[in-house]
Amino acid sequence: MSILHYNGGAIMAMKGKDCVGICSDLRLGIQTQTVATNFKKIFPITDRIMIGMAGLATDVLTLDQLLKFNCNMYKLRENRDMKPEAFAALVSTLLYEKRFSPWFIEPVIAGLSEDGVPFISGMDLIGAPEVPDSFITAGTCTPNLNGVCESFYEKDLEPEQLFQVMSQCLLAAVDRDALSGWGAEVHIITTEGVHTRQIKCRQD
Repeated sequence: MSILHYNGGAIMAMKGKDCVGICSDLRLGIQTQTVATNFKKIFPITDRIMIGMAGLATDVLTLDQLLKFNCNMYKLRENRDMKPEAFAALVSTLLYEKRFSPWFIEPVIAGLSEDGVPFISGMDLIGAPEVPDSFITAGTCTPNLNGVCESFYEKDLEPEQLFQVMSQCLLAAVDRDALSGWGAEVHIITTEGVHTRQIKCRQD
C-alpha cells in the first residue's frame, strides 16, 4: 500500500458559474482501521481560496500551518490577499523544494478571482500542477470519483446545482472505497462568501 493511501481520504473540486466547490470525506484511518470520523481535510486560506489535502495526515496538518504562514507573510508584504493562481504557484514551489524527501500529500486548490472567475488546480506530491476546466480529484478513490464526475458534470452549474452534483458524486464514490467515507463536507465559494454544509453517508 502506498504511503499516500495510509490514512485514506477523498477530495474533489469542481467549477460552476461564477462559483467553485470543494469537498472531502471526514474519515481518518490507519489503513482499514477507522480512527476518527471528523478529520477535516479542507482548509480556508483566504475568503476566496481553499485547499484540500489528501495523503498522510501528519503532513496534511503540517503543510496547512506552513501555507497559512506564507500567505500571512504575503499579505503583510503586499497589503493584499493572494490570488488563486499565485497560491497554486506557492504550493507547487513548496512541494518541489522538498522533492527529495517530499510531503506525502496530493493538494487540490479551489478559488474564486476578484472577477468571480473560478479556478481549480491539483498537484502530485512533488508539485507538478494540473489546471483542468471542469473538475479535479485526489485521494484513495480517485478512479471512482473521476467516473461519476464525468457522468454528472455540466458546464455553468449554479451554486445549488453544484452542491447537489458534488454531493452525489462524492457519496457514490466513497461508498465503493473502504478507506474513505464516514460523512462529508462540501464548501461552495461564491462572490457572496463561502457556504459550507456537512452531509451524512454510510457509517460502515
